[in-house]
This record gives sequence, C-alpha cells and structure tokens, in this order.
Amino acid sequence: MKLYSGPLSLFARKVEIALGEKGLPFEREMVPFTQAKGYSPKHPVVLAANPKAQVPVLVDGDLTLFDSTVIAEYLEDAYPEPPLFPKEPKARARCRLLELYADEILFAPVLKIGYRTEPPHPDPKVQAIRDEEGRQADALILARYGDLQTELGDKEYFCGAFSVADIGIFMTTLFAIRRKGPGLDGHPALRAWYARVRARPAVLKAAEEVAAADRALTRP
Repeated sequence: MKLYSGPLSLFARKVEIALGEKGLPFEREMVPFTQAKGYSPKHPVVLAANPKAQVPVLVDGDLTLFDSTVIAEYLEDAYPEPPLFPKEPKARARCRLLELYADEILFAPVLKIGYRTEPPHPDPKVQAIRDEEGRQADALILARYGDLQTELGDKEYFCGAFSVADIGIFMTTLFAIRRKGPGLDGHPALRAWYARVRARPAVLKAAEEVAAADRALTRP
C-alpha cells in the first residue's frame, strides 16, 4: 500500500492517522511542497489519479483512490479491525455527519485565516480586509467549538469509541490553532478531548510532523 501525502495536508494526515490506527503498513511519498509555490510541480501520480490534483492519493494493489473520506471508508471495508466507524447504521451515519462537519463546516472559517501563516500583505487595505475577515472567522470557529462541545457531552470520543469523526475534528482543530485561530480554553470538555486524542500514537505522530514541517518550511 502506498500513500501520496503532503507535509501540511490536513486531509492526507487524516489518512495517515487512519492507517496508523489500523496498524496497516504503508509506503509514504511526500509530494513537492514549498510555502512560496504550494504543491508545485504537481506529482504525476496525483495528477493522473485525482481530477482535483490534490493529495491524499492511496494505491492499494490495483486500486487507486483519492479523497480522505472515500479512503477512510475503503479502509474500513477492506480492513475492518480495529474499527473506525460504529457498527450500527444510524450511529454510523451520525459519525459520517460529524466527519463531514469537520471537513466542510468547521474547516470553512479555518480557510479564512490561512493568511496568518504568511507575511503581511504589502497593500495595507488588502491586509485590513484580511484582518476583518479573520475576526469574523474567529467568531465562527468559536461558535463551531461550542456546537462540538455540546455534541461531545460527557463522552470520551464523539461516536462512543474512537472514530473517523475524532480524526477529522482533531485535524481541523489542529489547523485552526496552527493558523493562529482560537484555542480551546473556553471549551474545557473539548480541550480535554483534544488532549486525549492527541496522546494516541498515530495522532501524535501526525501532529508532531505537522509542527516539524511548519518549522522547516518557515526557516529563513
């Protein structure tokens, strides 16, 4: 099994965590990435496999897949133990919705604060617009944290046992924080959950590699 990944790809790291949690051996190839040019030049395997030309791309024998959600569902079907989805259909559907919430709902305002990891814009007016959009995004992220804390309640993990929902929500929250967005201090149950998830070996490895990539890519 081979995974095409990227050092700062939230979605590729989701797949790495899923593979690690399932104890599946895999070869990883990091595609070219720099802060100045992004994912360029595009890797030919990624270009051939994914019409969006994005990682992750997973190759398992004669099967090539893209999209972190599709890959996670394939891994669950092909390698069901240990499970990363609930067994019961309604619980499974709720878990999928929570992963979608991480990827589509929480991630939307996180995208708006990506500029904070870049140098200030040379045009002060453009920078002022970015800053105002960033403040609005921060408020929305905090509201999403509140929704997630309510959903979590007193559970250890979002779907009872550790699942793809925890992977997705953790990685999006990690990226919110690394982009200098709101932390979790005002949401103690969610903060405790975050620490609990981060302590898992596969998650910790991904989080530490993202931090190391940040340091390496921003070094003068």
